Amino acid sequence: MARISAPLLGLLLLCCFGFLAPPASAEYVKYKDPLQRLEVRIRDLMNRMTLAEKIGQMVQLDRAVVTPEILRDYSIGSVLSGGGSVPLPKATPQDWINMVNGFQNGSLSSRLGIPMIYGIDAVHGHNNVYKATIFPHNIGLGATRDPDLVKRIGAATALEVRATGINYVFAPCIAVCRDPRWGRCYESFSEDPEIVQQMTDIILGLQGEIPENSRKGVPFVGGLDKVAACAKHFVGDGGTTRGINENNTLTDWHGLVSIHMPGYYQSIIKGVSTIMASYSSWNGEKMHANRDLITNFLKNTLKFRGFVISDWQGIDKITDPPHSNYTYSVLAGVQAGIDMVMVPFNHTEFIDTLTGLVNGEFIPMSRIDDAVRRILRVKFTMGLFENPLSDQSFLDQLGSQAHRDLAREAVRKSLVLLKNGENADGPVLPLSKKAPKILVVGTHANNLGYQCGGWTITWQGLSGNNNTTGTTILSAIATAVDPSTEIVYRENPDSNFMTCNNNFSYAVVVVGELPYAETAGDSRDLLIVEPGYNVISNVCGRVKCVVIVVSGRPVVIEPYLDQMDALVAAWLPGSEGNGVADVLFGDYGFTGKLPRTWFKTVDQLPMNVGDANYDPLFAFGFGLTTEPVQAN
Repeated sequence: MARISAPLLGLLLLCCFGFLAPPASAEYVKYKDPLQRLEVRIRDLMNRMTLAEKIGQMVQLDRAVVTPEILRDYSIGSVLSGGGSVPLPKATPQDWINMVNGFQNGSLSSRLGIPMIYGIDAVHGHNNVYKATIFPHNIGLGATRDPDLVKRIGAATALEVRATGINYVFAPCIAVCRDPRWGRCYESFSEDPEIVQQMTDIILGLQGEIPENSRKGVPFVGGLDKVAACAKHFVGDGGTTRGINENNTLTDWHGLVSIHMPGYYQSIIKGVSTIMASYSSWNGEKMHANRDLITNFLKNTLKFRGFVISDWQGIDKITDPPHSNYTYSVLAGVQAGIDMVMVPFNHTEFIDTLTGLVNGEFIPMSRIDDAVRRILRVKFTMGLFENPLSDQSFLDQLGSQAHRDLAREAVRKSLVLLKNGENADGPVLPLSKKAPKILVVGTHANNLGYQCGGWTITWQGLSGNNNTTGTTILSAIATAVDPSTEIVYRENPDSNFMTCNNNFSYAVVVVGELPYAETAGDSRDLLIVEPGYNVISNVCGRVKCVVIVVSGRPVVIEPYLDQMDALVAAWLPGSEGNGVADVLFGDYGFTGKLPRTWFKTVDQLPMNVGDANYDPLFAFGFGLTTEPVQAN
């Protein structure tokens, strides 16, 4: 073989090692060093940032208008999926991961490589995503009175969110709904602030248990299997006049802090990472522009150290009509203390407007620095700088059997038994599994979309059984009863059908509300959707009947209650209808308690426990119980 001379060998080794060694000009960067203290990393990074990069971090854009190049060139701080905003219909977890990682690589290619945070409305499970576990909406969870259950649901939701590569959820909603006419009442755990406080344990499930002796108000996210949470909507969103969404909450300071604020005290103590401002006003002042409450009280008095985010186009709605004076809206919102703005479409307009306000000295640089410091604190706490890309090891968590079992447990604990026969006749429930022939009827008996409600796959929710995976109440009943039992199903049986078919052992009538979200759900009459009342009238009285109401709130029941042999409030139970059958047939007992007052007529509203003229159909906290049967 050919020989290489010693001088030549030395030259080759020098070239090789020179190529492998870092360039002499390589700089040690403190903010990239995980061994440095958090505040040191934040300070080092901020000292390197231009005004444009800082303002970019304050922007959140919907995925529909984002490209990796926009994220790179504008140093955009966050991307979100609005309700129903998905990579493609029935997207798989891998589809989601590919999208999120593509965006993240755009952020990482920016001058400073600041990772973006991706947010989504996971308000009853990972509800935007096909085949995710859909848990009961918050009103049902409030009926369980079980903070440990809610914490476990938070942990399961975090895993399913991480399965799609996402790391930030706009949950929990800790509104205290004081009027069921509000279209977001099902997003509220209860009319009672004490129950809402207890249910903030969901934050510990989403983000992880905060370490002992942690500094109050500092955000905490406990690992790659957890997500940043968002308590919303600050503050008073559930107290608006006549329950009108985004309207005005008229109450004094005592009413605000004793009813609507306690959930935020607990959320901050539990390390919530972000808080979302409310569209609503307090005594005429828009919350998105309320500096006294956002900066002076939330940040300075309560010592919240995470970031405050606007709602979707929230600053636009500071003016009426929205966006009619955008410069004023940006000025008022940012000066009030909003740190990240859910723009969510036109980033250049927001960036140019805010840049002009800072350069014109209408907004001080200290306000921009406060916002960016808070955003970076959350990102560093999440470990985003060390692990910016999605962890594919969670792919099998989406819709896992363990999570569906947990949702089933939540369903059976959330059901509230409001009537169970008359005293003279004895209880109707639990039902026999071995009845020869039974009737199942109603619009909601075999409709998974109705069962899940709004914020499911799309913003407003859907009808039908092909939009995601789950078990309808009808299917659950079919699985629960003996194979010899004949089940007859009719969505809308008329009186003629009932006259000709009167040999049923019992009937299960499942009726309720159509899906809705936000303003679309505001209701003056709170009626069950037609033909619900006709179905009750046609069936009940001719055969022993159990009525199950699937709704996001109490609805008008009178004058039909006397016709019913049993009545169950099922709320919006989600994808696991088997939980309904579990208690109907006595495998488990009814234990749920009303999380809110059930009125007699809408003319009584608003009516909450403790009011002077409290005269409900069913009082707050009411709920009959049954014992499980050993063999059915």
